[in-house]
Amino acid sequence: MEEYFNGQKLYGDDFNSDQITQWYKEEEEGYSKLDSRELILLDQDIYLYEHINRVHGYQYLEKNRTYKNVLGIGSATGHEFLPILDKIENLYILEPSDKLKGQKIKDKTITYIKPQINGDIVFEDGFFDLVTCFGVLHHIPNVSHVLKEIHRTMRKDGILLLREPIVSMGDWRQPRYALTKNERGLPESFLNEQLKRFEFDVISRKYCFTLSTLFSRLTQNILSKPIYAYKPYVYFDKVLSSVFRNNVKYHTENKFRRLFPQSVYFVLKK
Repeated sequence: MEEYFNGQKLYGDDFNSDQITQWYKEEEEGYSKLDSRELILLDQDIYLYEHINRVHGYQYLEKNRTYKNVLGIGSATGHEFLPILDKIENLYILEPSDKLKGQKIKDKTITYIKPQINGDIVFEDGFFDLVTCFGVLHHIPNVSHVLKEIHRTMRKDGILLLREPIVSMGDWRQPRYALTKNERGLPESFLNEQLKRFEFDVISRKYCFTLSTLFSRLTQNILSKPIYAYKPYVYFDKVLSSVFRNNVKYHTENKFRRLFPQSVYFVLKK
């Protein structure tokens, strides 16, 4: 297990079909069952990551470009697409949870697809112009296969917006507060290896969520939303995360040695 906790390998990526099936069953409604402030606010049509997506992702999209076919992986109600909805012709969402699905976002109808347990994406090669995947891959066992499928279904010059935790999120062998049973972060070395393997062009790589949990806890009785939902904080966190990006350690049990970004945000081009 040491090779997983030191970030040399990604736990679950080499699972067999039976192990993948078991993982899928445990995670299918795992997030929707959490007693999460984020989910409570989402029920009120308050999406917490709009400014993070604007600052780290959407600003890099071509201003006059429209996207015929767009895929959101694990995008639930589709609120993440509100800032770019006028650029989208057809919106598809790959969503395992029946509880997190909506019907449309504003006047845009959503076509929902249930994920295949093995990670296959049931679309033809080169179908999507834009794919978003925000904090989803770390819930999946065989991440390298899913990245392969994302790459396959993207058209040439298509864009992938990808945000994932790059820390272990604790010992996944034990129950953890406010986390699903199997989720674990993706070692940055693993992500780098996969992006190189599929020859993605990195348009932008930004780090985020440095001490955000602590700041959110300290301000929870003052602010109506977690602090990372506010635009000024996103810019502050962008600077802070850039300063401490070289401190990242995949797994540590010392809560006083976590002065580094917890996630990375990529803008990638096929």
